[in-house]
Amino acid sequence: PSGDNQVENKEKAEKEASLDNGTLVQMDVAVPVAEKPLLADTDLYHNKQALEKDADNLKIQENAAHQANLQQLCRICGVSFKTDRYKRSHPVHGPVDCETQGLLRKKEKRATSWPDLIAKVFKIDVRGDIDTIHPTRFCHNCWSIIHRKFSNAPCEVYFPRNSTMEWKSHSPNCTVCCTARCGVKRKNQSSNLQLGKRLKIVAERARKTKGVKKQVQVNNKNLMKKIANCKKIHLSTKLLAVDYPADFVKSISCQVCDHILADPVETTCSHLFCRTCILKCLKVMGSYCPTCRYPCFPTDLVSPVKSFLNILNSLAVRCPVKECDEEVLLGKYCHHLSSHKEVKRKEIYTHVNKGGRPRQHLLSLTRRAQKHRLRELKLQVKAFAEKEEGGDIKAVCLTLFLLALRARNEHRQADELEAIMQGKGSGLHPAVCLAIRVNTFLSCSQYHKMYRTVKAITGRQIFQPLHALRTAEKALLPGYHPFEWKPPLKNVSTNTEVGIIDGLSGLPHSVDDYPVDTIAKRFRYDAALVSALMDLEEDILEGMKAQDLDDYLNGPFTVVVKESCDGMGDVSEKHGSGPAVPEKAVRFSFTLMNITIAHGKENIRLFEEVKPNSELCCKPLCLMLADESDHETLTAILSPLIAERETMKSSVLLLEMGGILRTFKFIFRGTGYDEKLVREVEGLEASGSTYICTLCDATRLEASQNLVLHSITRSHAENLERYEVWRSNPYNESVDELRDRVKGVSAKPFIETVPSIDALHCDIGNAAEFYKIFQFEIGEVYKNPDISKEERKRWQSTLDKHLRKKMNLKPIMRMNGNFARKLMTKETVEAVCELIKCEERHDALRELMDLYLKMKPVWRSSCPAKECPELLCQYSFNSQRFAELLSTKFKYRYEGKITNYFHKTLAHVPEIIERDGSIGAWASEGNESGNKLFRRFRKMNARQSKCYE
Repeated sequence: PSGDNQVENKEKAEKEASLDNGTLVQMDVAVPVAEKPLLADTDLYHNKQALEKDADNLKIQENAAHQANLQQLCRICGVSFKTDRYKRSHPVHGPVDCETQGLLRKKEKRATSWPDLIAKVFKIDVRGDIDTIHPTRFCHNCWSIIHRKFSNAPCEVYFPRNSTMEWKSHSPNCTVCCTARCGVKRKNQSSNLQLGKRLKIVAERARKTKGVKKQVQVNNKNLMKKIANCKKIHLSTKLLAVDYPADFVKSISCQVCDHILADPVETTCSHLFCRTCILKCLKVMGSYCPTCRYPCFPTDLVSPVKSFLNILNSLAVRCPVKECDEEVLLGKYCHHLSSHKEVKRKEIYTHVNKGGRPRQHLLSLTRRAQKHRLRELKLQVKAFAEKEEGGDIKAVCLTLFLLALRARNEHRQADELEAIMQGKGSGLHPAVCLAIRVNTFLSCSQYHKMYRTVKAITGRQIFQPLHALRTAEKALLPGYHPFEWKPPLKNVSTNTEVGIIDGLSGLPHSVDDYPVDTIAKRFRYDAALVSALMDLEEDILEGMKAQDLDDYLNGPFTVVVKESCDGMGDVSEKHGSGPAVPEKAVRFSFTLMNITIAHGKENIRLFEEVKPNSELCCKPLCLMLADESDHETLTAILSPLIAERETMKSSVLLLEMGGILRTFKFIFRGTGYDEKLVREVEGLEASGSTYICTLCDATRLEASQNLVLHSITRSHAENLERYEVWRSNPYNESVDELRDRVKGVSAKPFIETVPSIDALHCDIGNAAEFYKIFQFEIGEVYKNPDISKEERKRWQSTLDKHLRKKMNLKPIMRMNGNFARKLMTKETVEAVCELIKCEERHDALRELMDLYLKMKPVWRSSCPAKECPELLCQYSFNSQRFAELLSTKFKYRYEGKITNYFHKTLAHVPEIIERDGSIGAWASEGNESGNKLFRRFRKMNARQSKCYE
């Protein structure tokens, strides 16, 4: 017995020595779980666990205290919420609050989350924050700074850039904890010192024991699998048809459920999960990545790259359904599985009436009975929603309802439901209502009547009341943004808070003894340009970023502006006793076409309008109820606007954009005019003049003899010089000699236009000419040129009836764009050929239309060099052949004469495209679309007031 005790004491001493040398970890790992250690080993083992537990508890307490202190501090400026006078705080992550969201919508900003706004205002990226290092909330003062920023107040005034906090992890000399302990009593401080000493002792002992905590991780993994609960809807990796390497299998499996990725998403820390699994874990376990505990929010989840998805969908898996051993690609698995479910669905939805009372309709049942009848369907929808849509059952049901309405052609209800689903509501936004009121020239009383009428008829508030519009117009109409001109604009006020102004302000009641009996409203040109530029603020800054330019570059930016002006007839109202004003109107508008910046020796394009002929980018500048043929009224109202335009050419705009003062120069191009208005504002004779063209000096006879070879010679400056010659007659010539010298200039030009072709009116004019050719071909005028007026009417009636029957083209009084587009087709020519007997004339008509359809895209497209390069190269040849046909096959019509637009189409298109790059992009279609809206909404109202508010 004594010998046995000596052996035991010796073994105990050896084990204590191994503890001092740090070998306990290896011994502990080597002991199997099922074996029972000796008594001495048990004491050491329990001692090690106790030390480890104490160290963990103390660290947890200290970290918890540090984290609690962090939650009392602002993430941005570091101010304590206890000393903040507002006593309010806001979360750093997640969506913005309602008030901020309203401000962003008002300013038309795209940011919707706090991280985006904080990064934009304070240049701080909070997406990578860790809650043990960074606070998760910010103070109300910083919230106010964000609001001031988006209210166009400079941020530097309220918050210097260098005053943001730098956060570090917890340490013994942690400033956060030291600051929090400053107000604690001495007793607490001594206890903290004792706690610190004890912690050091325990840490020194625990340093020798490096136990591995794998069991906790295993439990955490099991917990996440229970939360995901996706065993029945996700495929196991065991179903893979090929035995892939373990690393590859891990890369295509979810980090939560270990199944094959279904609808995979990627976090900011580059881990991959099934969408439903990660959303459930984030909801239950908090906003952290389950793998690495990095902060993660549902808004941060993105789809993996397309190449990874292609690899994933190309994997072969075995079908898990019994008696089906087919191998299918993962991308086609859902389609394959649906074939197995067909029979089950039929069995589920086949109703078996077991007798008793007749089956009632679903809507007539009680709520409890409805739940019972739809139980199976509800479970299926729930399973589908969890698998495909992240558990959003409401979205699935609303989409099913929407599709059912669309299938039954109940589009009105479907549109309302879609608006509700998108969170817009069924009514129009106040900004949209304001745009309708401004663009359609409605007074307050007229708009209010429309608002009440629509609300009474439909029972819904589609248009917003006037007080909502007044709130919106403060920020959306010109006059909201401050700006400055250098040098200051001549005869233009420096006041920038200018909204809608009276177009007749400053004018006498009569101009040259001509009474001004009209209504006109306009914006100041420079204020309207500034408002349009601020609408493009984000596009400009994104363009600089895309071109790798520094966002602090202040310019100079060059802005190219397209100007459009057009008259519109028949805007009279059919009832009401308002003031006697003309029944016609004129609309002057502009479009920002492109913006460039001078960088080094080259100009870099930052913005280009994608849809230059849309009414959305066509900004109204002046609206007047007047006749465009009324030269005196037109010049009286537009002269102040043109004076502002002229003085802006030689000045530079200073405008704060993105927190930096930037400079802008403007180039104005008046291209959106039809021929009638060009002749009016450039002082030329009317369209029936001998001088056929507004681009060259050719007469109608010269143009008919030489159809193609002409060049652009006219300009605004030359027209002014010719007017002076016409006015003063320095050579004492006769009227005919003087008229030949000035080439048709008979009045003073007052608006500078660019010699060009308006694509829309060119299309309409050419279609009207083809319409006449069809009539003459039906009457065989090529055989007998002497025709009466009655015969022409008969041919026109025959053509109209045939086109209505074959092409569904209803006769019109005056050619318009829609009729022109439908008329100028090969199908129309084939229909017309049915009324013509001669086969030779069929071929001539077909060839003429074919050549025209090859030439038309060149002047109609926004960028012919990209959209139709082959037709652009062939244009000269096609125009030569077209001219040859006109002078031979259709000589009866074009001998000694030609229409204005045929001349421009054949002679000037290539030169204009070589100069401007396009004709279609500079057309007046945007202004015409605005005119259409004007007519549509004006027709709804009677004039109630004698003044326009």
